[in-house]
Amino acid sequence: MNSIFLIFTKRLSQAMGFTPSFAIALPNHYNWIILSISICIYLVFTLTFGLMTGFLHWDVCQEKRTIVKTIATTLIAPAFLEETFFRALLLPYPSDKIALDSYIAWATFSLLLFIIYHPLNALTFFSQGRATFFNPVFLGLATSLGIICTTAYWQTGSLWLPVIIHWLTVVIWLLCFSGLTRLKINSLI
Repeated sequence: MNSIFLIFTKRLSQAMGFTPSFAIALPNHYNWIILSISICIYLVFTLTFGLMTGFLHWDVCQEKRTIVKTIATTLIAPAFLEETFFRALLLPYPSDKIALDSYIAWATFSLLLFIIYHPLNALTFFSQGRATFFNPVFLGLATSLGIICTTAYWQTGSLWLPVIIHWLTVVIWLLCFSGLTRLKINSLI
């Protein structure tokens, strides 16, 4: 138990370093190219899949108080808390000497937990999210978010880029693509 705590502490302290190390996974600055292409693919996939299935539709929140609260609260939960657990704590730190197939196995395990977490959250703490968090389209979109956040973490070794990606995705969904309505949230507290 003590060794698990030490591993988690080390991973968290490495991941929370404020300067991403863009030389961890690949030499030179190919990481920027890979991240840029990955984020573009993610955006195209998410918007195309979400709009084609009708899960996403343009519905911009106009209430200033809700906008401010949404932006502030989603930075902590889900973005920071989920990324800390599902990326920084569960995944080996990218510069650790670990075989690629082992890293992929850990990333797959973390991704599966990330996907399962959403329906479990709806069953336990966030019952108004039940219809959404069990929706296969939502789970597909959550899977793509988990993949891009894992890729960003693997490429940078920094928790902050996945947090920002997760946060912006949730904020845009809630405030611009009917997420607040879908989750039956009138105003975030």
